[in-house]
Amino acid sequence: MICWPEIPMHLHREPVDFRKSINGLVVIVEANMNRSAFEPALYIFGNQQRNKIKILYWDSTGFCLWYKRLEQDKFKWPRQKSDSVIDLSHEQFLWLLRGLDLEKLTPHTAKNYAQSH
Repeated sequence: MICWPEIPMHLHREPVDFRKSINGLVVIVEANMNRSAFEPALYIFGNQQRNKIKILYWDSTGFCLWYKRLEQDKFKWPRQKSDSVIDLSHEQFLWLLRGLDLEKLTPHTAKNYAQSH
């Protein structure tokens, strides 16, 4: 699975029917998310119960579909955003996979200090 920090990650906020496979998810990416499924990006989908995620991406030779099912817990899906697509940072993507709530966690602000002489 590709997980480089520079790869855009787009989360589809609304639940999708998990009977959909690659072709059905490509339609959602292009019609509902208004993006090209052939871009170098990860497209993240959740089911109604929030215990499963699918991640779709194009690797320049074909589509790849990654699937994860939690046995006793739920993914903490962003609820308060009004956008249908949420762009995630690499760090937020890892938080999602680890079960952390994206709305309650915010990292420390990066500081840039110049050396004074």
